[in-house]
Amino acid sequence: MAGSSLGGTEYHRPIITVGSDTYTAQDIIDAAHFRGELPPVWREFLRTIACEKRADEEGREPDEAAVGTAMQTFRYDHDLITAEETERWLAGRDLTLSDFGAYFTRRYWGEALRDGRNGEEIDFFAAPPELRDLFLAELMLSGELVRMAARFGWRVATVAADATHADENKIEVELEALVERIKPLTVTEWCQKVDRDEAWIKKMSRFEANYRLACESALSPQARKREVGTLRLELTMFELEILEVDSLDAAREALFCVREDGMSMEEVATEGRYPLRREQRVLEDIAPEWQQQFLSVTPGRVLEPMESEGAHRLCRVLAKHEPDPDDPAVQRRVEKRLLDRHFGDAMNQHVRWELTID
Repeated sequence: MAGSSLGGTEYHRPIITVGSDTYTAQDIIDAAHFRGELPPVWREFLRTIACEKRADEEGREPDEAAVGTAMQTFRYDHDLITAEETERWLAGRDLTLSDFGAYFTRRYWGEALRDGRNGEEIDFFAAPPELRDLFLAELMLSGELVRMAARFGWRVATVAADATHADENKIEVELEALVERIKPLTVTEWCQKVDRDEAWIKKMSRFEANYRLACESALSPQARKREVGTLRLELTMFELEILEVDSLDAAREALFCVREDGMSMEEVATEGRYPLRREQRVLEDIAPEWQQQFLSVTPGRVLEPMESEGAHRLCRVLAKHEPDPDDPAVQRRVEKRLLDRHFGDAMNQHVRWELTID
């Protein structure tokens, strides 16, 4: 079965091809639903729809400057310099400039009216076609469809590589996990709702079982240990005091007060009424142009003023530590690196993108 066809033709757009099999947007979304990834994304979408509706009912107007800045940032991130390039990028996804503007307005209200309210409870597969089409535009513009496709691609590439072979017991475990996720529906009832058959369920379960075996192989203790050693520098942890100021001159004056007058960062913050915060930052998350300064600074010293996206900061390094292999944050980064590399190689060999990604 081809899956639900409640949305428009955009749901039939090819996204990836593996061997002789091409998977559409609908295939990617249905597979994400099978893995339990779709419901939270759908609920967040409905929440933003509710926020926009509330703003309209209350006669509010969005901050056009904020919406415009978000649109410019998107274009910059996607290397869309001209309006013509933006239109071509959108047309390649069956989207228009109107869709583009509506998306950022919706996002604006989703943030501006984030007060804990939930959207209307609407089942994705029972939603009106126009709402499902709007959701697909949301997935396209947010990049979530590409991320879903990549996660699905990891699974089909693993099977295509023929490197792992899950037995029936492991496949059954995945089926049992689905049964738990979809309660109180039965598998048969869920298949009817999704417009898929039980052969598709078995196929998705096999994909998932093989994927988990591949993860276990990629994340062996030996591989983790090697990766921590390789990333020792990149995962150096810094404990920081960060003073936010309103101009470069203010940052220089604050630096003079700390270095020459012996004032503490807290005293400078209090006197200038500047926000001061403490945080931890890993070297690889610091802008490349500043990394060498962080590595060479002695704990306790204040760095030269930093400017990023119009914000000016004064930063004092309180301490720096080598990565702890037992730190959950370090483990998550190591796992991501190992899995990205492992499945990235499989994707390059076996998956062809039908949708231009950037």
